[in-house]
Amino acid sequence: MHIPPNWGIFFALIVSFLIFWFIFSRIFFRPFLDLLTRRERRFKELGERTEQLIREARAAEEQREQRLAEVRREGALKRDSERREAEAEVARLLEQAKADSRAALEEARNRVENEVKAAEKELEATSRALAAELAERVLGRPLNGSHVGTRN
Repeated sequence: MHIPPNWGIFFALIVSFLIFWFIFSRIFFRPFLDLLTRRERRFKELGERTEQLIREARAAEEQREQRLAEVRREGALKRDSERREAEAEVARLLEQAKADSRAALEEARNRVENEVKAAEKELEATSRALAAELAERVLGRPLNGSHVGTRN
């Protein structure tokens, strides 16, 4: 059995299919595809922005590390410089203290030496006077040249 095609219904179905396809594509398919395209583009832009931010963060971290290393280096140099200055100041103060103590010691030595010389002279004069007085007492008469104790 053979059924002959009904070309009128066939063309009506094709036309109605094309009309519905056109309407659905305008109302549903195209907006949905545009939405998917925009979403995909947005995700791609966000991914690129994320990669850019990661690169910038890494660059900032490297720059921070370099600056930190530079600050540490400068701090170490400054600390060493100040330590050397302090050591030089200590050495200078120590030398000055040594010089002052040498001068004070020399002054004390000279003063003691002068006092010893003065004491020796006084002792010699006193001993001559005592010797003359003792001789006068022992002899019971005054000695000739009563200026014996005053000779220098």
